[in-house]
Amino acid sequence: MDRKWYRSKYKELYDQVEEILFRHDPEGLNYGFNTDEYAPETCTIISRLKEAISELDVRRIVLEEFIRWFSEEIVNPQNPAYDAISIEIWEAWTQYSQKNK
Repeated sequence: MDRKWYRSKYKELYDQVEEILFRHDPEGLNYGFNTDEYAPETCTIISRLKEAISELDVRRIVLEEFIRWFSEEIVNPQNPAYDAISIEIWEAWTQYSQKNK
């Protein structure tokens, strides 16, 4: 995934998704200075948001992508951070979609 391409194409949505992942930090990567730590996941999540018709779909996508990047042994689907992430990404995606029809 080309981060520069995604940032260029999706601009505000890209920044919002990356910030949401970093703030909720479901995999404990936030050390306060490494704000691009979730860049690969941001790209692959955004690439799949067109599949989503609800926040539950977003949750599934987010979990599938985190498992892809981190493995099933590391990702805990019961982590409540994934619920908050899904709600916020769904809101950001909905707003983005409305602006860019």
